Amino acid sequence: VVYIPSTTDIDKEIDNTAHVNECASLLSDCFGGATSTQALGYWHSVTAGLVKEKTTMVFAYASESDLNEKIEVVIDYCEKIKKELSQDAIALEINGEMYFI
Repeated sequence: VVYIPSTTDIDKEIDNTAHVNECASLLSDCFGGATSTQALGYWHSVTAGLVKEKTTMVFAYASESDLNEKIEVVIDYCEKIKKELSQDAIALEINGEMYFI
């Protein structure tokens, strides 16, 4: 699961549709398909305090071998959108464990 934020610079709201579509396309290429769902996320920023934002969770199911083969591609994508959206981190969930990229 890649959590696509709907903010830039911590708390400035944006339309994340292009990033959601890009992520869904990447996960589909890597794992054969993807699904997205909306969520409301909260996190604590050292500079801005409690941040509340609409988040889109884009996820795919993958075999262990496909995951091992493609995980670096997914991590690189998270790094890319982290920079593009001026985020402290992008959340990536793998098998129920959360990582902050």
